This record gives sequence, structure tokens and C-alpha cells, in this order.
Amino acid sequence: IILNTLQENGKITNSKLSKLVGISAPATLERVKRLESAGVIASFTVIVDHEKLGYLITGIVNLSLNLSQLTSVEGIKKEFAALDEVVECYQISGENDFILKVISKNIKTYAEFMNNKLTKIDGIRFIKSSFVIDSVKENRTFLFDLDEEYKM
Repeated sequence: IILNTLQENGKITNSKLSKLVGISAPATLERVKRLESAGVIASFTVIVDHEKLGYLITGIVNLSLNLSQLTSVEGIKKEFAALDEVVECYQISGENDFILKVISKNIKTYAEFMNNKLTKIDGIRFIKSSFVIDSVKENRTFLFDLDEEYKM
């Protein structure tokens, strides 16, 4: 219950959380601290609606690498991670090697990102961009079915 509740509402007070869990406030706080210490809770954050801030383009970029041009896969991972426009980056198996989720104000700034940043990275063999037309599901939580709440 603790993990699921915190994913849905990270701003819930410890008092309200303890009532939901059915244990005392100090015991609830101790469990949350143990979950943080164990790395189960990685961070508390705010989810921003980027469109309301004028970032209207979400691009999904599929990339394949030219391994003969790479000095290291770790190096290219660092280059992708350093790009401010990239909000998610996954190394994947299958036809492509990476998928990037890119946020941009408009198609012009997206093109500038592609032309001035992404295509300048050595070792990329293939780039294919797709654009999100509609977000059907953007669930940033995963509801866990844990009988004993991770025994923390």
C-alpha cells in the first residue's frame, strides 16, 4: 500500500499515509525511510505538463549504431544522456539499438536538435523519427501486488 499510494500521490502526509496503511505514523515514516535507503524509492519528483510550457513536439527516435565507428557504447550512452532535449533514453534489443524520447517546442527546434546535435554524434548509422500524435496512456506508476509491502 505504501509504494502504490506514494506513486499516486507523493505529497500525501505521513499522517494520512499511516491511516491508509493501518499502522502508526512513526512506523510508517520508518518504513518509507527504509524503502528510500534500500533504493526501492528512487526519488520524489514533480511531473510537469511540457505542453503547457510550450513544448508541443514529442519525438520518438529509433537509432542504430555503426559499431565500427564507435570507440565505446558507454561513450555514446553518455552523449545521449547529455542532450537536454532527450527526456528518456533506452538501449534496446532487436532491429534498433536505442530509442530516445525527445521533447521540443516546435518542429523547427526539433530539426535544429537533429541537425546540430544528434547527427553530429559519431557512430550513429541510422536515425528514424516519429512524432506522437496523441498520448493514449502515460502511466508513470506501476501498481505492485505485494502482500507484505516489501517487508520493510
